[in-house]
Amino acid sequence: MVMLNREQTMAIGSLALLLVVCVFAVSLSLHIRADAAQELSERRAVISRLEARPSGTAARGRPVAGAAPPAAYLDASTQALAGAQLQAYFSRLAIAHDAVLVSSGMGPDSREDAPDSIRIQTTVEITLGALQALLYQLESGTPYVFVESLTVNTTSSAAGQRGAPATPLRATLKLRALWQRRAS
Repeated sequence: MVMLNREQTMAIGSLALLLVVCVFAVSLSLHIRADAAQELSERRAVISRLEARPSGTAARGRPVAGAAPPAAYLDASTQALAGAQLQAYFSRLAIAHDAVLVSSGMGPDSREDAPDSIRIQTTVEITLGALQALLYQLESGTPYVFVESLTVNTTSSAAGQRGAPATPLRATLKLRALWQRRAS
């Protein structure tokens, strides 16, 4: 019988340990790859189902989930009329929230704007609570209106009343809405 010395025993033990670690690493790698392949397969199935769904309106004329309803767009025959509609809509909301409309006008056109985009710039005097309610109603109602910028200043009459809950603020809003040309 062959007697192994201590160095040979340590070498064989180290070799066995290295072999176990390598087998474990390979099996873990194969398991992770199988999980990734299964997840990829599931994502491809979801994507193919989404691509198979019709967009816009269904064959029966009803809107499909995800498509914007007609009320989401300003409906006018010209861009100027659509701007007037947006100004009137904002004016009604401002009055409903006890705001004083200081000024309102068409926003500057940008070359990057889509041709179906309507912009206005408006200034109101309003309290903070009413401004929050107004912004919520603007962005959650129809037509879809996007607040692109908001600048809030205290009014000159409210400068001495700091901290008052109903302190009037002067808010300047730049709004954008989508316009869908009405068929003439």
